[in-house]
Amino acid sequence: MKIVYQGIPGSYSESCAKQMFPEAETISCKTFDECFEIASSNNAVRAIIPESNKTTGNIGVEYLIFKYRLNIYEEFFFPINHNLIGIKGSKLKEIKNVYSHAQALSQSSKFIKKNNLLANVRADTAGSAKYIYEENDKSKGAIASKLSAKIYNLEILEENVQDDKDNFTRFLIMGKEITQPEVDNNKYITSFLFKLRDKPAALYSALSGFAINGVNMTKLQSFPEKNSFSSFFFLCDIDGHLDEKKIKNSLEELAFHCEDMHVLGVYKAHNFREKK
Repeated sequence: MKIVYQGIPGSYSESCAKQMFPEAETISCKTFDECFEIASSNNAVRAIIPESNKTTGNIGVEYLIFKYRLNIYEEFFFPINHNLIGIKGSKLKEIKNVYSHAQALSQSSKFIKKNNLLANVRADTAGSAKYIYEENDKSKGAIASKLSAKIYNLEILEENVQDDKDNFTRFLIMGKEITQPEVDNNKYITSFLFKLRDKPAALYSALSGFAINGVNMTKLQSFPEKNSFSSFFFLCDIDGHLDEKKIKNSLEELAFHCEDMHVLGVYKAHNFREKK
């Protein structure tokens, strides 16, 4: 299997991919758009996409989910454990400037403040690790993954520097081929997109079917259609399998109120959900 991810080698997306599929070939992409484009043109390729983070919320890939409408095969909640890393032989007390993605810096703000570090925003965490390696300066450190330290031959100066020790990112495994697991005793998530007809109280009317059928909605997010501030699509996750009667009835009711509707996938609910 080939898995495309956004970022350079050592990113958290690649770390997650290697944990999920140790034998897979991981392929770096500059942008999320490139990930979706490659996966949409080749059935043999899967994309691993970070969808949301427990601490900082949505990653911002909804417009690409809408644009490409790839099938979702699996979700995975991956622990984001930030580490302060530096060049070989450096010490924490020597670090003056720390580099990382804005979210990683924000998620490690207490550690940064406690150690009087100057935060410097860069495009991504793994890129920051590569920058530290190239600079070869003991006063510079990066907040990044353990995989980054290994790839760029750097030293981990402090582990788990994030403020929230229970920090997770939800990743989605997506691809072109449409497949659906059969109903069994496992818990499932059904994900879909929809755009409502233009009429008063449209959303209220559209969602009533879920309440009537006793369907639990775990995610409902709106985002504007391209070049519009008045037309919106909704991204939704619900508990249950598409072939369950209550799910079918709910979606049939929803479709009556929609201009556009597309099922993105049916997949097992990750066991992380049972812990929360």
